[in-house]
Amino acid sequence: MRLQVLTRYSRMGASSRLRMMQFAPILAEHGIETCFNPLLDNRYLRGLYGGTLCFGAAFRSYARRLRDLIRSRNADVIWLEKEALPWVPALVEHALMPKGVPVVTDYDDALFHRYDQHHSVLVRHLLGHKIDKVMARSALVMAGNRYLADRALVAGAPWVETVPTVVDITRYQPKPLEARQGEVVIGWIGSPSTWNNDLKPIVPLLTAIAHDSKARLHVIGSHALPDLHPLVNIIPWVEEEEVARIQAMDIGIMPLTDTPWARGKCGYKLIQYMACGLPVVASPIGVNCEIVEHGVNGFLASTPAEWQEALKTLIANPSLRVEMGLAGRRKVESQYSLQVWGPRVAELFYRVGKPKA
Repeated sequence: MRLQVLTRYSRMGASSRLRMMQFAPILAEHGIETCFNPLLDNRYLRGLYGGTLCFGAAFRSYARRLRDLIRSRNADVIWLEKEALPWVPALVEHALMPKGVPVVTDYDDALFHRYDQHHSVLVRHLLGHKIDKVMARSALVMAGNRYLADRALVAGAPWVETVPTVVDITRYQPKPLEARQGEVVIGWIGSPSTWNNDLKPIVPLLTAIAHDSKARLHVIGSHALPDLHPLVNIIPWVEEEEVARIQAMDIGIMPLTDTPWARGKCGYKLIQYMACGLPVVASPIGVNCEIVEHGVNGFLASTPAEWQEALKTLIANPSLRVEMGLAGRRKVESQYSLQVWGPRVAELFYRVGKPKA
């Protein structure tokens, strides 16, 4: 089977790397040949995170995508990340899609809210229902959680499957118990945008807890920030060192602000922490409530008092951290691993389209 994969980003983009690219070896084992065509390259992402976007690069990206759509006519199935052409109306995008090739569309966030909750009336009018139309025209929608799956069903998608974001458990391994010594590290991993929206508001609380408990806070993936508390370490994200930097943590956290966008998140950082044998503390929003079993593999915390109690309990109890970390690892192995979901995803593609002669 020939699978044309139209990703949004290259490997630097987490959604493309995790939802699609990491499946390539397992799909190959099942006789599925993948051809990856990113819309936006690493240069675009570096500009996005650095605040120096180049519209010339964006124009070239769209021209490249049009070329890739033409080439997709020879595929057995198209695997599309979210939409083919961002900010282009659904009618135009549909007209440019190859005819007669089934499309599997993948969503790991509530992209539809970028349009239907936009501050511009014109954007809401032209694009507010775009993603619903893309979903409805897809042969299959793969949704990263129930919130996204429910939206696809309401949109009229003929077939919807919930496929969580997963990790390769041969790559993600718990740190040896004897290595867990010294200062307790509370850790967070994300991007500059999620730092601003999710973590930054509670940094004063976290640093106060760290100070009282003789702990530290590691922040992976944010910009270098001036005037942060001395107990906060800003660590750049590097794919090759991602696992080791999570293993250097003792507790993984995922605070969220309750918004429609947050309800569409897939909780991937929690899965990363748990795969490395860490207990977790998270806001009880969206899929977090499914991933975190309160009191088993971590704690759900809504208020500052609950965050303080959860973190101080884990900091003070090394054996509880180990117990919860092992429970989280077992859950990832059975429900959120590439090894479990790879063959299932391959089967879905064979159900969608038959290989051409």
